[in-house]
Amino acid sequence: MNEHQVMALAAMCQVARQVQKIAQYGSSNDYELEKLLSSIVETTPDSPADVYQGTANLRAGYQCLLEQLSAGEKKDVEIVKYVGGLMQLERALSAKSTSLAELGKSIDDIKRRLDHFAITDDTVIAALADIYSKVLSPLGHRIQVYGKPDLLKQQLVQHKIRALLLAGIRSAVLWRQMGGKRRHFFLAKRKIIAIAKNHI
Repeated sequence: MNEHQVMALAAMCQVARQVQKIAQYGSSNDYELEKLLSSIVETTPDSPADVYQGTANLRAGYQCLLEQLSAGEKKDVEIVKYVGGLMQLERALSAKSTSLAELGKSIDDIKRRLDHFAITDDTVIAALADIYSKVLSPLGHRIQVYGKPDLLKQQLVQHKIRALLLAGIRSAVLWRQMGGKRRHFFLAKRKIIAIAKNHI
């Protein structure tokens, strides 16, 4: 287990926490949202940490990861389900070259939009959500989102959740690229905890 694998895990946890907040309360941390969405278009980073503009932007994710792996009351089944769902969906994506190509092309289109709009602009968030719906949803590994029904009916809430899940897929891709495996959760738990503590 290495720093980069734990960083990708922390990012997925941070995505999961933001999805949870939007689904339950209708609001998110705008700074975290911007950094997570920006990771989607960071496709040729000089180093893995550049995907998130530095690990300091993932402090909340490291904290969340620590809570899920430590004994205590702060464990959250929803967070675990979201992260597991992202990993499962990414595996389905990596096995389908046509979907990967479509995703790459769609992200390039988003990059061109960023010449005129911020990544957190409603139109860009809607476009990111559309990529998730068109490229990832058809793969069949649906991620169940838990929240207030009246909030989940709102279009902007739906768009933000799907855009964040796309950011989660970006982190799941990085996790796999860095050699991450599901079994690491069980075999390297103490190592993950030690690394996460260094980033809080």
